[in-house]
Amino acid sequence: MTSHERLAAFGNQLIEVHIWLREKLAALREDIDAYLAGGARHRELRAHCLTFCSALHRHHTGEDDGAFPEVAEQFPELRPVLEELRRDHRLVEDSLRRLEALVDELDRETDPVAVRRELDSLAALMETHFVYEEKRIVSALNALNVPGWDRSPPAFLLTDGAER
Repeated sequence: MTSHERLAAFGNQLIEVHIWLREKLAALREDIDAYLAGGARHRELRAHCLTFCSALHRHHTGEDDGAFPEVAEQFPELRPVLEELRRDHRLVEDSLRRLEALVDELDRETDPVAVRRELDSLAALMETHFVYEEKRIVSALNALNVPGWDRSPPAFLLTDGAER
């Protein structure tokens, strides 16, 4: 793959990261269901939750701090879209904090229904956000010319197996 081909694929890579995050969320939902059915240990569930929350946080922080400024500079007409995506990121962060707190307390007095409700809310928010983002900025990301991104993947494109 040439440098230009890699640069032209950043929007497509974003979609792949979104698919990966959806899969991680589905696995977390399965873990929570297993815990609620008595089949998973709290420590394992908490670790999976923290891993997922960390990955989603890294992705959104990478967008806010790296991708969105580049898109705004090269495509100023997308600035209102980018601001809306940043607002979504704050809503997702709030939901992640609530979910982490609920999972931390699961072995105590937390209502399991509240955990599931928060997870369902997060899933709906993420799906709406991802679809909107993919529709609005993938072509701009594919057209970006950012020196250095072809040598080292930016933070918003990292998954568990990716290295900087």
